[in-house]
Amino acid sequence: MSQENLKNALQNFGATEKEAEVYIFLSKHGTLGTGQIAKQMKKNRGLVYRILSSLEQKGLVEATLEFPTRYTAVSLQKVIDAYVKAKQVEIAQVERTKENLLEDWKRISQTEVGLPLEKFTVIEGGKKIYRKIAEMIENTQNSFLAASNVAGLSRAEQFGVFDAAYAHPMKSKVKFRFLTELNQQNLSAFKLLRAEFRAALNIKARNPGLGLPLFPRMAIRDNKEILLFISPRKDLPVKKEVCVHTNCGSIVQAFIGVFEDLWRNSTDINDKIVEIESGVSTPKTVIIADEEIAKKTYYQAVSNAQEEIMLITSAKNLSQLSEKALPLEELSKRKVSVKIMAPITSENLQSGKELSDYCEVRHLAFSYLGTAIIDSKHLFQLKPSSSDQAGSVDEFSFKNTFYTTDLEYIEKTKNMLENVWDNAYTSSVAILTPLFRSQIGRTRGIGAPRDIEKLPERLLKAALHHGVASAISGSAIISPPSHLKIPEIFISALNFDKKSSLGEGEMLLINLWLKTPRGQAFVPVAIVTNASSEVVTEAKAKWAGTPAGQNVIQVKPEELRVWIEGKILFAGWTVPIPLLPPKYTLDPGCMLFEGFGDEFHTTLLMPLPSGYIEGMEIDGFEAFTTFIAPSWKFSGPGTFGTVGKAIMIAAAPEK
Repeated sequence: MSQENLKNALQNFGATEKEAEVYIFLSKHGTLGTGQIAKQMKKNRGLVYRILSSLEQKGLVEATLEFPTRYTAVSLQKVIDAYVKAKQVEIAQVERTKENLLEDWKRISQTEVGLPLEKFTVIEGGKKIYRKIAEMIENTQNSFLAASNVAGLSRAEQFGVFDAAYAHPMKSKVKFRFLTELNQQNLSAFKLLRAEFRAALNIKARNPGLGLPLFPRMAIRDNKEILLFISPRKDLPVKKEVCVHTNCGSIVQAFIGVFEDLWRNSTDINDKIVEIESGVSTPKTVIIADEEIAKKTYYQAVSNAQEEIMLITSAKNLSQLSEKALPLEELSKRKVSVKIMAPITSENLQSGKELSDYCEVRHLAFSYLGTAIIDSKHLFQLKPSSSDQAGSVDEFSFKNTFYTTDLEYIEKTKNMLENVWDNAYTSSVAILTPLFRSQIGRTRGIGAPRDIEKLPERLLKAALHHGVASAISGSAIISPPSHLKIPEIFISALNFDKKSSLGEGEMLLINLWLKTPRGQAFVPVAIVTNASSEVVTEAKAKWAGTPAGQNVIQVKPEELRVWIEGKILFAGWTVPIPLLPPKYTLDPGCMLFEGFGDEFHTTLLMPLPSGYIEGMEIDGFEAFTTFIAPSWKFSGPGTFGTVGKAIMIAAAPEK
């Protein structure tokens, strides 16, 4: 048997290409230690250790009891015998279930074959996630796109994802494009990873100008499917990673638009490496290490502005700007245009309103890099000096400020900022804060009671007959682009658990900002659910008297998903949703709610037009929300909302 045939056989037995190479090497050279194998095969020692551990688990190598440990290849005869035995067990299992399989096939074969069903699937755990990514690569025909940090790429390599690319029969024709963020801390790790890439792969990589933290990690195959990470931004054990996978074409197209925007405004990875290693990108670019010198240079450039200033800052720094930290009011009197983007929360809402008197202020989700562009001639980028409990930047420091007068770099960054500005949100905080502040009594802190007995007695008595629902939720107000001529939308996404009186299921409650006899208000116009028929019946009764009561849509379980992981909640739907009045439709889309700050406890008692009264107890967080729909391409990040990690709901006729 030739070495190539042996390698193919070992891959059929479950080994990866790299594992097959190490096994064959050990078979030729006898018992060796990890360091010896790495040195002789000219491979990374850590990589060899991982391969040996995997081979040992698969029964292809054995480890000695000595220290340091050495490894020896199991004889090919034993490997083949074990493989044959395993297959025999599988065959026996199939024989035992043959009758049931044939019955299942009869039912399936009678089903009319149609287009692939568009659906959402939640995948948990690093092993399953990276196996799915490898499967996507194996099925790639034209292009594979990925946006990930360096740590994510390293995990993919550890799980053998790139082996799938190396083994691809069309690997030289498939276009692989990666976006990843390089810095001084992860440069060495990336260079080691890049050394593992083979020349046969058609790989291009770039570094986003404003970094990846504003955008979710994702992998996209051939415009056909996407895998979207919804794990919290901070590093977690691999087993806790969570992803959402969908083949919904419109959502895939929306995220491709996001990726292409990032790609156009990114730097070639090789140029970024040179920039990091040299410390400067051009002779006109410097890192100002001294904090006072950087601050003086920054204030002088702002004070001398003649035409425009564009700023990205943190929630706390926004409050400082309203306290005259910069002469922005004086600049506005000189007709200097000032645009500010920052996270707007309930704590700095008043500051944002004050600044709006003489500046344009928009809401941005996570400000991971403080940025200022003055007259398209000066660019400053400030690093975080502190962050809050959710990992969002709290303040920026002038220490080691990045400063450039490189016009090409400034123009590229400005284009990116203008794109972010166009998608940033202006009014959701102003609307949503009164909604949650005036109508809801809120107490800060954890541990406030949420027992249903704390609700009003009249509701409690009625709830004993009508049941109580337990759920998680995400709520946000979305402002569609003006050219769509769609009113503002208030969306609540819920996932009811098994404790609920009518069972588990997911639901969207959609409201439009419409004119009513009492003035403008959010009017319920649609309810979408994959729950039982009993839930549909109750929803129609509870929301009778509103357009939503006449527009309750029951969908398949895979066509609507609402999922929470930590403070992050994902909601997605693959069907178009008609909104009343009938001239409006909400296309397939998804929302990503990213909770931040301290947990709050809320109680809400709400009478409904149907005569029902609904009471809620909510434990949750304020959240930044990214809304994505194909007709909007990419809206966000930046919409304000809430994540309810634990909700108890009781609703019943008031009388």
